[in-house]
Parts: sequence; C-alpha cells; structure tokens
Amino acid sequence: MGLDEDAEAVYRLMLEHPSWGVDALGEFLGRERSAVTTALDRLADLALLRPSLSDPGTLRAVPPDLALEALLARQQAELARRQQEIEQSRVAVAGLLADYSLLRDGQRAGGVERLVGLDAIRARLEELAYRARSEALAFAPGGPQPAENREAGRPLAEATLKRGVGLRTVYLDSVVNDPGSREHARWLISCGAEIRTAPSLPMRMHIIDREVVLVPLDPEDSSKGAVVIHEAGALAGFCALFDQVWASAAPFGEAPARGGPEVSPQEITLLKLLADGMTDEAAARKLGVSLRTERRMITDLSNRLGAGSRFQLGRRAAELGLL
Repeated sequence: MGLDEDAEAVYRLMLEHPSWGVDALGEFLGRERSAVTTALDRLADLALLRPSLSDPGTLRAVPPDLALEALLARQQAELARRQQEIEQSRVAVAGLLADYSLLRDGQRAGGVERLVGLDAIRARLEELAYRARSEALAFAPGGPQPAENREAGRPLAEATLKRGVGLRTVYLDSVVNDPGSREHARWLISCGAEIRTAPSLPMRMHIIDREVVLVPLDPEDSSKGAVVIHEAGALAGFCALFDQVWASAAPFGEAPARGGPEVSPQEITLLKLLADGMTDEAAARKLGVSLRTERRMITDLSNRLGAGSRFQLGRRAAELGLL
C-alpha cells in the first residue's frame, strides 16, 4: 500500500506510544532523525497521520481501521483509473494494427508481399519469428555475419526457442573458420537450435511454419529488397529445397565427409562452380570465402590431383567422378 519498512515501523510505534516524538522514535528504532522525519512525511502523504487536538503542533497516528480502509479505497480508485487507461490503450493498439494490416494488404498481390529496404526486411522477419508456432527454417549464405548483427539477433532467437519453436539453420562451411561465428553457432545449439553447414547455398531464405517464406528479390544482393510468399505451390518448392539441402548438410562441428581422394564437399562445390563458368570472384562469393582463399583452394586441389593447369584440373576432376 505504499508503506516502506521505516514508515510501517514508525506507524506501528506511534500507535503504541502516541506521545513519543521524533527523537524517541528514532532512538527506539535505531534510525537517524532524518530517516524518521522522511517516514513521517510518507505517513502524512498517505493520510495515516493527523494533527493532535489535545496537543497542538504534534501528530497522531490515525487508527488503522479508519486509515487503511481509506487508503485501500484510494488504491481501488487508482486501479480502476489505470484499468480504464489500459482499455483505452488496447482500443488504440487494435486500431493501429487494423490500419497496418490494411496497409500491408495493399502491398500484397497474389499472395506475394514486397519489402523494400533492409529495415523493412528486418522488421518483417522479426514479426514472422514472433508469430512462429512450430518451426523456423533458414539458409544463411554470405559467410560470417558482423558481430553487431549476431548480437542483435540473439534476443529474438532465444525468445523463439523458449516458446518451443524449432530453429533449423544451414550456414556455409566457411563460417567454421570465423571464431565469432563458431561461438554464435555453439550458443544457438546450446539453446536448442539445430545448425548444419553446406559448401554453398542457393540463396538467403526464411521459412516460417511452412506457411510463409521470405526470399530476396536478387539472390546476389539481399539489400535490394525481398518478397514474402504465401502461395502454397511456391511454398512447397521452397520447403522441398530446404529439406534437400538440410539432408545433405553436415551437423555443425562434424568433419565433412570426403567426396573423393582428399577432396572435401566444399572443394567439390568449387570445382562445379568453375565448371559452370563462374569467375573466381563469383565462386568465392558463393562459398562465402575471400578471393585469396578461393584461389588457394584451387592451388591445393591442383597439387593434390596432380594438375598443372586449370584445364587439366577440370579433366582430372571429371576422371575421378567429382563432376
């Protein structure tokens, strides 16, 4: 009811010893004079004290059967006022959400919602994750994320997992080379998420409850915008793509299976990208590694496969069944 420990002690003591002054109260309670006067001010604010009729200039404690009933009545009135404010806020929020839904519906066309700008994409992702009921699936290409992005995403991931929603994410194999990304992945796993890695990923993708998917407008540049798709036909294709990649991906921290004589899945993917005509720059981007690392991988492959040129490297890879 607003009484702290000192105020309650002073009030009880004044009921027992109406004639005691500030000094006597402080001495008995072992409190400084300033602490007693602060308690008296609080009691006066709560109308638990009133001027004495028999001893003008002094205060007397109001009997609790009168004072506390009045205090409870004031608190009930305050509670009713706050409840009314909450109801008014609820009505205002409902109106805002209705307007927001109309605005979003106006941006949809045929079950597809277009998002422009990173802020809009992040806000929609947070909303989708908040509404997730059973599972959230994701591809996370692009290699290691900046530390600030990882930290910003932790509270949402933790809250989603605590609600019992399953999180399954596929990262690139290259993230294991980044200490911050390794620590973040281990933290997610400790919270209950499932993490796997693959040599390459087709695009960035988020699937919520297998009912909605968010994918970039341009797979090579997520900053250009994204689309949120609700159409069942398209969703079936994206879910099948995720399941296929997930099945072939390696659990985080496990050594990838060899795909040939001392050739890792990441290196096989590099050979396939080059065979498809990709430049070194594009292949490095697809693998989430630097151009220098990509070229070092080619040199290492050439040495292990006994190739003296890229043409010969391609031929040796074909002979070994790697392409």
